[in-house]
Amino acid sequence: MGTDKNITEVIRVFFKLGLFAFGGPAAHIAMMEDEVVQKRKWMDRQQFLDLIGATNLIPGPNSTEMTMHCGHARAGYKGLILGGLAFILPAILITGVLAWLYVKYGQLPEVKPFIIGIKPAVLAIIASAILKLGKKALKNFPLGMLGVGVLVLSLIGVNEVYALIGAGLFWAILAPVKNRFSNTSNGLLPLSVFHPGYLIVSKITTWKVFLTFLKVGAILYGSGYVLFAYLDAELVEKGWLSRQELLDAIAVGQFTPGPVLSTATFIGYQLNGFWGAVASTTGIFLPSFIFVLVLNPLIPKMQKSAFFRAFLDGVNVAAIAVMTGVLFFMGKEVLLDWKSILIASLSVFITFGLKKLNPMWTILCGAGLGYLLTLV
Repeated sequence: MGTDKNITEVIRVFFKLGLFAFGGPAAHIAMMEDEVVQKRKWMDRQQFLDLIGATNLIPGPNSTEMTMHCGHARAGYKGLILGGLAFILPAILITGVLAWLYVKYGQLPEVKPFIIGIKPAVLAIIASAILKLGKKALKNFPLGMLGVGVLVLSLIGVNEVYALIGAGLFWAILAPVKNRFSNTSNGLLPLSVFHPGYLIVSKITTWKVFLTFLKVGAILYGSGYVLFAYLDAELVEKGWLSRQELLDAIAVGQFTPGPVLSTATFIGYQLNGFWGAVASTTGIFLPSFIFVLVLNPLIPKMQKSAFFRAFLDGVNVAAIAVMTGVLFFMGKEVLLDWKSILIASLSVFITFGLKKLNPMWTILCGAGLGYLLTLV
């Protein structure tokens, strides 16, 4: 479907995002919106919102799955696959090198000063996306009240998946439905395919590494932080890793760009060298490609159905509310001293005052300023 020029553009855009996408899914999606909606006009904001809503309904890393949807919009199924691969490739390569250094030397490089600056900068990028997408999602006052309700639920700790699906169903039932419900929910059926429950702990083979991470990738809902609970149960409790080794792997996932699931590459290398890294990376990301391939053709049908149009409207406004909750909790964790507040304030000025500037410059400025302020 896509021309060679479009495919090349998809690869270039998402590879660049993969190099500079720090701060978790909310920040990644914010940077993506700037690239594909504002600058390149691959789709309008409503379509982008619908893709966010649909992506929240399936397991896997939301921002990675969004790259696949956006790649498909620009260059068809080749764009879907190559866009996703281009986005995760930088994180995989960087994490693989760090895993090799860790195994060889037993410690990680000192990057904390840069991370101190990146985290406050990310807050401004997320805030910008919430404002832009929120204007489109809040179509009327009742939808706004629904968003407020989801935000409250998010702040008191209700699981974000339940909140999103609940909001969608509530709005679909409440809103006038002109067309009959069309049976397009089968896109979630593949969930049952990827649930191998027969992993036996003995010698850690490459095949066992692959199956373990395939299972995690197929049932992982929620933020990247939920991943750590899954990995603790699958790896530490089985005796494959010590908790300190898992904590080091988690640290790598936090300070490398791209999806936090690149942590799997680090762990796979620890467990079984190069082929262990290949197996864990393939296993954890493969379900996302399959889910998106199944879901993507259904989205136009969902948009045409009155029931699913209302459902997506509810999910969209709930997704903005959840992003707002994420911003609140990140702010509480990050804005702890004058240095982080200063970086966040300057990042807000850059993001909102210099609107034509690419968000990656906000990230780079934050990282540089974080390093300089550690010298003070």
